Amino acid sequence: MSHTVTIEPIGEEIDVEDGQTILQAALRHGVWLPFACGHGTCGTCKVQVLDGDVDLGEASSFALMDSEREEGKVLACCATLESDVTIEADIDVDEDFEGHPVEDYQATVTQIVDLSPTIKGVHLKLDRGMTFQSGQYINLYLPGVSGPRAFSLANPPSRPDEVELHIRLVEGGAVTSFIHQELKEGDTLKLSGPYGQFFVRNSQPGDLIFIAGGSGLSSPQCMILDLLEQGDGRQMVLFQGARNTAELYNRELFEGLARDHENFTYVPALSQAEDDADWQGFKGYVHDAAKMHFDGRFSGRKAYLCGPPPMIDAALTTLMQGRLFERDIFMEKFLTAADGAEDAQRSALFKKI
Repeated sequence: MSHTVTIEPIGEEIDVEDGQTILQAALRHGVWLPFACGHGTCGTCKVQVLDGDVDLGEASSFALMDSEREEGKVLACCATLESDVTIEADIDVDEDFEGHPVEDYQATVTQIVDLSPTIKGVHLKLDRGMTFQSGQYINLYLPGVSGPRAFSLANPPSRPDEVELHIRLVEGGAVTSFIHQELKEGDTLKLSGPYGQFFVRNSQPGDLIFIAGGSGLSSPQCMILDLLEQGDGRQMVLFQGARNTAELYNRELFEGLARDHENFTYVPALSQAEDDADWQGFKGYVHDAAKMHFDGRFSGRKAYLCGPPPMIDAALTTLMQGRLFERDIFMEKFLTAADGAEDAQRSALFKKI
C-alpha cells in the first residue's frame, strides 16, 4: 500500500511506498529535499508536517527535540507515512544542480586495486548507465550488513556504466572490512544513486581550488577529470594531503594531467614527511600547502574541500582568513555511519491533524 506526500510550497505530489521514508521517495522522484547524514542524527532534513499521520522512525532526540515533535516537525530521512500527508520543506535548489532521480542498480566487481595501505580502489560495472554530476555519491549495499554505506564517485560522468570508488579501511567498520578482506572480482552488489549536492558550480566565475585528504580524493578526481574532458579553461589547483608517500595515491595520474593541461596544477603535501627521506615536495598539512601556494590570498576563486572533518575545518579556516567568503567554499566531510549513532533512538508514532 502506498500513500501520497504533498510537498509545499512547490505543490509536488509524490507516491510513497509502504515502509519508504519521505526522503527516499522524494529523491527517487527527482525532488531534492535538504539532507546530510541520512540516518536521523543531524537534523538537516527537518520538515514541517501540515496534515496527516507520520511515524517518526529512528530520529534522535538531539536532532529532533521534544518541542519540535510537538510542533509537528519530522526528519524526512526517518519518517514514514501512515496516511496521505502534506509537508512544508525548505527547498533551495542550486541553479547548477541537475537533479537526476535516484535509481537502483546491479553492479559487478571488475577490479580491486590497492591504492594505499589503507585504501582500495573498487571498480564496478553497472547493469545500465547512471546519469550523475561529478562530485555526487552512491549508496552501496553489502551482504550481511544492515543498511547502505555512502561512497563518492571517482569516475567522471562520461563513463556512466562504470563506478570507481576509493574505500578506506575503517577500524571496526563492517562494510569497509568486508570490502578490504572478502570482496572479490566477479561479485555482484546492489547500489543506488546518484545522491548529494557536492558539485562544481559552473555558472559561477572564478578559478578553482580543490583540497582533498585521504579517500576524499575521489570527488575532486571525478570533478577534475570531468572539467578537463569538457575543455574547461579555468585554472585549477589540486592540493592532496597524505601522511606519507605510501598514502599519497594516484599521484602519477595527477602529475600526468598537470603535464598535459596548462590550466591544471598538482600540489601534494605530506604531514609526516620525516618518514620519507627522499620527499622533495611540500612538508606539512595540506591547508598550509594551499596557503603557501597562493601566498595566503584566495579571493576571486571557488574552493571545493573533501576529506575528514579535521582537514575540512583547518582548510575552511585558512581559506576564510585568506579572504575567501563562505559562499565561495563548498565541502563534503567524510563521516562514518557510526557518527552520532549513540544519539539515535526509536520514536513513537506522531500524528498531526
